Amino acid sequence: MSEPKSFNEQVIDEFRANAGKVGGMFEGAPMVLITTTGAKSGRSITNPLVYLRDGDRVVLIASNGGNDKHPAWYHNLRANPDLTVEIGTERYAAKAEIVSGTERDALYAGMVEIMPGFAEYEAKTSRVIPVFAVHRAAA
Repeated sequence: MSEPKSFNEQVIDEFRANAGKVGGMFEGAPMVLITTTGAKSGRSITNPLVYLRDGDRVVLIASNGGNDKHPAWYHNLRANPDLTVEIGTERYAAKAEIVSGTERDALYAGMVEIMPGFAEYEAKTSRVIPVFAVHRAAA
């Protein structure tokens, strides 16, 4: 008997089975799958995230639900900014960069506009929640 799938694994399976659409708490939210290289393990790790579109960039918010620690994928991208992005049925290689200052604040505010819960995450923690801009890698 196999062990039950984690929450993330269930969301990833649903995303891939439904061309990027998922239900439950993420119903209607813009979802992306990112596959990063583990900073310590070196393994490929896939995480489902809500994202913000900014022109041709994908914006990721390392909110970790407002916890005081950064999510594991944040550390993975800091160690190796190359990743794979899946949106809908499209999959491509990309590179992430952290943004700061007024650009970070504007992008975070953009995420709050589409997903108001991100305002609560910011209020719950004393850390400045990191924001990544993800660019499609040159072919």
